[in-house]
Amino acid sequence: MSNSYPQVQAAARRNVRLYPWYSFLRNLLFWQATWFLFFQNHLSAAEAILLYAIYDVATTVLEVPSGYMSDRLGRRSTLILSATATLLAAILFSMGSGLAVFALGQILLGAATSFASGTDSAVLFESLKADNRSAEVEAQEMRAWRFGFVALALSAASGGALALLWDRLPFVASIGAGSALLCVTYLFQDMRRGTVPTEQGEIALFRSLKRAFCKPVLLWLGALSVAMYVASHVPYVFGQPFILLTLERVGLQSEAPLISGLVAATMMVLSVAASWGAVRLRRGFGLAPTLLFALALQIGLIAGLAWIGHVAAIGLLLTRMIPDSLSRPFILARAQLDLEDESRATFLSIKSLAGRLAFAGSLWTTTLMVAAQSTMTQAEIRLVLSGYALGGVLVWLGLAVLVRRARLEPR
Repeated sequence: MSNSYPQVQAAARRNVRLYPWYSFLRNLLFWQATWFLFFQNHLSAAEAILLYAIYDVATTVLEVPSGYMSDRLGRRSTLILSATATLLAAILFSMGSGLAVFALGQILLGAATSFASGTDSAVLFESLKADNRSAEVEAQEMRAWRFGFVALALSAASGGALALLWDRLPFVASIGAGSALLCVTYLFQDMRRGTVPTEQGEIALFRSLKRAFCKPVLLWLGALSVAMYVASHVPYVFGQPFILLTLERVGLQSEAPLISGLVAATMMVLSVAASWGAVRLRRGFGLAPTLLFALALQIGLIAGLAWIGHVAAIGLLLTRMIPDSLSRPFILARAQLDLEDESRATFLSIKSLAGRLAFAGSLWTTTLMVAAQSTMTQAEIRLVLSGYALGGVLVWLGLAVLVRRARLEPR
């Protein structure tokens, strides 16, 4: 890097200060609690599930290329592309209609997610490293996590209320959030500026990536991340039709957008609250027990939703994001310690790719189990969730058996 060290240090510190606000704006998703209801109102339940699968497929296709671009061409430009795609998607959903237009919007959202995946965390770690503060990565990841979940809570509650007025208003509000995100992203500075793509650089990247895949700790964390991605997103996709069905039993189906928003907001608040105890839990019991406990909580939630078919089950959804607060910051921080700069974002993108492939494949299977009708039935939801719960138990047992070989605790 051509700049003097004081300039590098100043830029690194600015990146670290901006990062929580980047996380806040990126998570201002006003449509998060009503997207399924929105698609179901304009299309059908099966098409709504299909649209989420399209999002995951789009993210999957772009996941590794985006990580490669980040490692070879720069973090900042990759994040700018992500923010731009977020803004364009919000505009499409605000103005468009029909399956094709919504599918294009989902593809843009997939692009936004893939371009940010791994790159955002790499910006934080490399900025801390440039400022000789690498040891702070776990604390800084947790801080950014809290900022993001406060944003999720605020946007979920307000987005649900906006949807009662007009179901497109949450997407209109997301245009403003996407614009602000783009502005903040422009303020980042790439700590790896000056890296020129060369043939030697390509060889270094692939050798670095090969070394990463030979490390048991990274393989175990990758497998856990895949399992937790699937387990976390099952209630996300099926939670909204579940809420609608349970509210219909007590005659409150018209309030589904608002209640869905309040449920999502409460999820985030509880996750932020749980994060304050996460560090104590991790220090008291160790990293591996904490991560396995988080996955067990996710599996228990899915099983509970499958077999509790009344309004009280909505209370279970409130715990959906607690396992993430007990795991994701620690997973990212631990993985960063064993990754090399040459392939940092690429490896994280491959990890995300595996999770999205697993979940997208399961969703394609799910569409075959759901009738082409306007809403899902209670029996269909129970069948789908039971299958996910059983698979989760088997994966948990496998991870528990292999955890000793991973040696998660850093030396």
